[in-house]
Amino acid sequence: MPAQSLIDRFRAGTERLTGARPDPDRRLGLAVSGGPDSLALLALAAEAYPGAVAAATVDHGLRPEAADEARHVAAICRRLDVPHTILAPEEPIGGNIQSAARAARYALLEAWREDEGLGWIATAHHADDQLETILMRLMRGSGVDGLSAIRPVNGAVIRPLLGMRKAELVAHAAARGLEAMADPSNADPAFDRVRVREALHGFPDFDPERLARSTGALLETSAALGWMVEREAREQIAASDGYVELRRTDYPQELLRRLALVAIGRVDPAALPQGPALDRLFERLRQGRKASIGRILVEPLAAGIWRFSLAPPRRTG
Repeated sequence: MPAQSLIDRFRAGTERLTGARPDPDRRLGLAVSGGPDSLALLALAAEAYPGAVAAATVDHGLRPEAADEARHVAAICRRLDVPHTILAPEEPIGGNIQSAARAARYALLEAWREDEGLGWIATAHHADDQLETILMRLMRGSGVDGLSAIRPVNGAVIRPLLGMRKAELVAHAAARGLEAMADPSNADPAFDRVRVREALHGFPDFDPERLARSTGALLETSAALGWMVEREAREQIAASDGYVELRRTDYPQELLRRLALVAIGRVDPAALPQGPALDRLFERLRQGRKASIGRILVEPLAAGIWRFSLAPPRRTG
């Protein structure tokens, strides 16, 4: 595909997501790791919006070579006349490494965006990433929200490459002589995404536009459900001293699930019950039996009302 066509598509996709053209007064921030996808993002943005972009690389401190990779990106940015910043977390990454690193990365990028007065942060997620994500979430039993997968817009974060295939992005970076750095975790079969990527090797070509229509339909469904839940919660969820009541429970299962989560969150904002736990809770309540979920006691009352409250402390000794 001719390079200018890809640049035009990038420009159109970016401005569709932002609703405005980036300019020197409201620049587009770029998350650039040094891999081929993010280098393509860097090249496209520098060509589409000269003087109106800035880039950042996050060094999570997880690999010794990461510092050299960040400096490599800085050198490319100097060549493209794009301001560059290296970001690093103040505390070591621990726990679930991939999840914790992702959270730290987005927190650092958002702080950088605010400090620099940037309008948006663009990441290099593309159509192949989207397909992998959908398959991973299917295997994990995700619902409508999860299957919406990688959202084109999430707060100030935009993904203007979701309509592009990885192969054309790699070719664009290579055509500009941008040498990509390899992250060994992208080939480590210990990670779900790597195994899914390997399983898709040789998969027939797919149309990113059709994939976008499917994920867009799921996003619209999720938004519609959210709208209905907000309306019903105003009318059917009431709080008193020490408890919350869901005063109507004859909803379709998905609406009931979401309304129960609203009630649970009002009793214990830290509660994050998963689908199977909610299914067990509903089964007991429909049998007319009280049940617990986390620290919350749920009691079925007359007329189909469910009452949510913090469970009393367990007796010891």
